[in-house]
Amino acid sequence: MDLRNRINLLIELGEFMLSEDVSWKEAKTRAFHHNPWFIPDFIDLSVSQIVKRFLQKDLLEEWAGDYQIPEQTYIPKKIGLVMAGNIPLVGFHDFLCCFMNGHHPVIKLSSRDSWLFPPILEFLNKNNPENDQILVSPVLKGMDAYIATGSNNSARYFDYYFGKYPNLIRRNRTSIALLEGNETDEELGKLADDVFLYFGLGCRNVTQIHVPENYDFIPLLRAFRKFQWMADHHKYKNNYDYRLSLAILNKLQYMTNDCLLMLENESLFSPIAVLHYTHYKDPENAIPKENNESLQCIIGRKFLPFGESQHPELRDYADGADTMQFLRSV
Repeated sequence: MDLRNRINLLIELGEFMLSEDVSWKEAKTRAFHHNPWFIPDFIDLSVSQIVKRFLQKDLLEEWAGDYQIPEQTYIPKKIGLVMAGNIPLVGFHDFLCCFMNGHHPVIKLSSRDSWLFPPILEFLNKNNPENDQILVSPVLKGMDAYIATGSNNSARYFDYYFGKYPNLIRRNRTSIALLEGNETDEELGKLADDVFLYFGLGCRNVTQIHVPENYDFIPLLRAFRKFQWMADHHKYKNNYDYRLSLAILNKLQYMTNDCLLMLENESLFSPIAVLHYTHYKDPENAIPKENNESLQCIIGRKFLPFGESQHPELRDYADGADTMQFLRSV
C-alpha cells in the first residue's frame, strides 16, 4: 500500500473510532469489564486524543514529509511490537509509526489492553486494498526489528531476547512539575489533569512536584478535589487506603484531601494515589540533573504547559527516542 492510501485509511480509521459501530462499542465495554482501570471516560479520552492529534490528514502528511517517507516502501520489514497496557491504547503511537513507514507490524498485546486493538486492526485489515494484513501474535520470532515497552525489570528480558536485532526498548519513565508558588486556580486545575488522568498510571503523569520553600499547599489540594470522584473507584480507593495506613504506621508527615496523599519524598516515582513533593531554594537548580533519563515530561510555566501532559503530539516520542527515525533506519 502506498503512502497516500495509508494516510487515507488512517483518516477512515479515525472516523471509525469516533463512530457508534456496534463492534467498537462492545470492545470498549469489554475493555472496562476486564480492566477496571479502563473506565469509559478514560477510554474515550484516549480515543479522542488519538483521532484529533494523530489521525488528521494535514498532520500525517506533514509528519511523513519531515522524514521524507517515500510513496512506496519497496522492502517492508516485519516489526515486532511489544505493547504496554498501563493506559488505554498506549501502544497506538508505535503501531502508527510502523504503519506510516510501510512496514508490517506484528503485535504482542498486553493482557491489560487486549480488547481495544482487535477491532481497530480488523477495520484496517478489512479495508486494506492490498491485503497487507496486520497480525497479532503471542510470540514474536523472526522479526527484522523490535520495539518493546515495559518496566525496568521486563526491559532486561527484552535486552536478552531482542539484543541481537535492531531494537528500541523502553523502560520506566515518569513526569514531574515545577511550581513557582503563584499559580492561578486555572493552572492548578490543569495540573490536576496532569496528575490524575488515567489514575496516574501513565509515564506522562506527574508523580512529583517541586515547590518553593514555605509553599501554601491549600489551593493545590483544593484544586485537586476536581478528581474527588476517584475516591469512589474501588481499586483506586484500595490503593489510597493502603498508602494512608502505611503513612500512619510509619508516623510519616502527610497531607491529604481524601482523594490523594501527599508525601515529602525525593523519589520521582510515587505509587497510585500518592503525589511526592520536594522543596527548592533556587528554581534554576530545582530540576534534578541525575535522573533525567527517568523523566518523560517536565510541567511548568517554562516547560510543557499545565494540563498538556496527556495530550502528546505526533512528534512526542516515548523516552525521547525518535521511533520514526529508528524505523527509517531498519
